[in-house]
Amino acid sequence: MPDLDSVVRDIADEMRARPDRGEVASYIPELARADPQAFGIAVVDHEGRVVTGGDAEVPFSIQSVSKVFTLTLALGKVGDRLWRRVGREPSGSAFNSIVQLEAEHGIPRNPFINAGAIAVTDVILSGHQPREALGEILRFLQFLAEDPTIGIDEAVAASEQRTGFRNRALANYMKSFGVLENPVDFTLGVYFHHCAITMSCRQLAMAGRFLAHNGRNPATGFSVVSPERARRINAIMLTCGHYDGSGEFAYRVGLPGKSGVGGGILAVAPGKASIAVWSPGLDASGNSHLGRIALERLTQRMGWSIFG
Repeated sequence: MPDLDSVVRDIADEMRARPDRGEVASYIPELARADPQAFGIAVVDHEGRVVTGGDAEVPFSIQSVSKVFTLTLALGKVGDRLWRRVGREPSGSAFNSIVQLEAEHGIPRNPFINAGAIAVTDVILSGHQPREALGEILRFLQFLAEDPTIGIDEAVAASEQRTGFRNRALANYMKSFGVLENPVDFTLGVYFHHCAITMSCRQLAMAGRFLAHNGRNPATGFSVVSPERARRINAIMLTCGHYDGSGEFAYRVGLPGKSGVGGGILAVAPGKASIAVWSPGLDASGNSHLGRIALERLTQRMGWSIFG
C-alpha cells in the first residue's frame, strides 16, 4: 500500500511547481483577489488521521461546495419530497443557465447548479427567518467539522449580492412557477451567504467524513444520515458535482466530488477517505484546474477510484 503521507507531500510539491494554474473567478469581485499561487490538500483517512500538504490551513470561500451540505439538510427536512422541486440529472449546461430552466418549466435539473441550489435553500428557509436558516447551515458545518470557528466572509456575500443578477433572474423565474415558497430576496440572501462560508482544506475534509463512511462520523460513531442517503448524495456528486465538467471529472478522478468557484473541491473515497483540495485558478467549466489534477494523481497513486 502506498504511503499516504509521502503521496500527499509529493502532490503538494508537484502542484506548487506547475506553471499552468487556470484563471481565478473574476465575476464575483471579492473572489478575484485570491492568490493564484495557492494550493492546499487535506485527506482524512478511515482511522481519522489527517494528512495535509501546501496551504491546507488557509481559509477560502467554499462557494458551491456548500451545496453538498444544504442538500443533506434539505433531505433531512423533507426527504424525497425534495425531488418534486428539483431533479437529479446532470445538466450539460453552464451552472447558471436560464435556457434549461425555461425548457423544464422552472424545475432545476439538479441540486448543484445554481437554480437547483437556490430551490434547496428555499426548502431549508421555509418556516424560518433567513438568519435562523443561515445559522442552521453554519452550525451543521461546524458540527460536522468539529470546529466552531468556521464562519462567513461578509465581504464575499455582499459582493455576490451586488453582482448576482443572473441568480436573481433564476430565482424569479422559479418563483413564477411556484418552485420557490419564500420571498425571493430572503431565499437569495441565505443562498449568497452560505456560498460565502469560508473553510480550510482541513475543515472541509473533516466535514465530508460522513459521506465516506456510510453516513456516519467515524470519530464519534454518530450517524449523520442513513447509509442509503449517503450513497445517494455521493451519486449526485459524481454525476452533477462539477457542472458540465462532471463527466470529465468522473473519467479522470473517479470519485464523487463537488467543486466551487472559490477553487475548492470536496471529494469522497467511500470507505477510505474524505479529501479536500483548493487552488483558486479555474478551468473552462469553473472547476479548480490544479485541484482536479491533484485528485487525479491521488486516486491513481492510492488506487482509490470507485471504478476499480
